[in-house]
Amino acid sequence: MFKPKRIIFEKGSLDYQISKEIFEKFKDKPNVEIINLSTNRLKENIPGDDLFSQYREGKKTLVVGTKKSLKFQSCKPSAHYQLPLVSGCMGQCEYCYLNTQLGDKPYVKVHVNIDDILNQAEKYINERLPEITIFEGAATSDPIPVEVFTHSLEKAILFFGKNENSRFRFVTKYNDVDSLLKLEHNGHTEIRFSINTSYVIDEYENFTASRDKRIEASIKAAKAGYPMGYLIAPVFIYPNWKEEYHRLLLKLKEKLPSDLDYPVTFEVISHRYTTIAKKRILEVFPESSLPMNDEERKFKFGQFGYGKYIYGEESLGEIKQFFKREIEELFINKEIKYII
Repeated sequence: MFKPKRIIFEKGSLDYQISKEIFEKFKDKPNVEIINLSTNRLKENIPGDDLFSQYREGKKTLVVGTKKSLKFQSCKPSAHYQLPLVSGCMGQCEYCYLNTQLGDKPYVKVHVNIDDILNQAEKYINERLPEITIFEGAATSDPIPVEVFTHSLEKAILFFGKNENSRFRFVTKYNDVDSLLKLEHNGHTEIRFSINTSYVIDEYENFTASRDKRIEASIKAAKAGYPMGYLIAPVFIYPNWKEEYHRLLLKLKEKLPSDLDYPVTFEVISHRYTTIAKKRILEVFPESSLPMNDEERKFKFGQFGYGKYIYGEESLGEIKQFFKREIEELFINKEIKYII
């Protein structure tokens, strides 16, 4: 659960019930600063003299507001549209691509006009009939840590559970899923868990749930009948990496129920970075041990026109071969979406 240091209510946001409940929950807590904005000058209320401190203060800030533009962003190739429930994340993962997308003060923002958002989703669904429309709920966020305040995922899961022509999916690095387990999802929501070895999580994924807590939460979701998947990302090559990823997959195999309602999906992504991301990462995490030696990587232009440093062909081939073999041998009811 997110424990904010300050909560900023945008102008007009307290007209919504979710905002009122958040305000009531925190108004008497002496260690939480409450700020009611009368203007749009939000960032002036988040302290910090340099990028290092601005990042950390932003990560401790919860902004409560509305989603003003209801034109949803596309979310290819995993979904047709983003579902903009939340933006930002309390986690401080050193490699995260959002480090370069959410500015110098990457606060967490919850959108309280959830009814407007779901009504817009229904319009998109109707436009694509009779095709099924898929929505991604975690494209620029991790919605689980703020779910206890907003219940936005609950509302979305129930909405999509009643709609035969849509599907919903989101991914998380957290374990607070208990409030979602008894909802009538009807198999229309896929919950994915971002997992990694304990070494990678402990070294690079600051302020996130442990490996074992994520696995425990994923088993709860599977037993609740949700379509369920694992995002293994980013994969790093380091001493004993194969042994540690094997132990991770073996633990999943031992814990997962044998009578899954749906195939468990796997998405595997190797570590990569851009020059801009590397610069930002080293400003925010100057002591980071992330392997970002350009000379040891291959430079490749991506689909969006900018270049990334990826592992070389031999290393990528080794990663693909390893995970394909391990997943095929260990799991029966499964689907490998991609290994890249």
